[in-house]
Amino acid sequence: MKIFVKKFGELTSYDLYEILRLRVDVFVVEQVCSYPEIDGKDLDAIHIYFKDGGQILAYARLYEEAGDIHLGRVIAKKRRQGLGSLILKEAIEAAKKCYNTKEIKIEAQTYAKNLYAKAGFVEDSEIFLLDGIEHVKMVLEIK
Repeated sequence: MKIFVKKFGELTSYDLYEILRLRVDVFVVEQVCSYPEIDGKDLDAIHIYFKDGGQILAYARLYEEAGDIHLGRVIAKKRRQGLGSLILKEAIEAAKKCYNTKEIKIEAQTYAKNLYAKAGFVEDSEIFLLDGIEHVKMVLEIK
């Protein structure tokens, strides 16, 4: 398994296809949530992913919006195997290297907030609905 940290223009067409397919499979199909997954943020994002044998196993992206660094689209293809924690750790390291920031923000689905809390994120809002799914804003202060 190999880690990749790439800007949009550095992604191969195959990797981009696999990333988008994984995101649609999870965030649109599996979660029965009809919304525009291709949201325009990918063009300026940093894409972090694990790949093994040509297959994307885990993915996350970082992007800047209104001066804040956001983490999102955190996915592990196979769950309960530690891939979520690993990709989260790599994404935090990528944020430190790629952005001059003191914090990372995420709008976490509530079922996954413990994953982020273990990495040091703290809740920063009440629970709210986003596309019909419960979320909570969380922040990680980078030291």
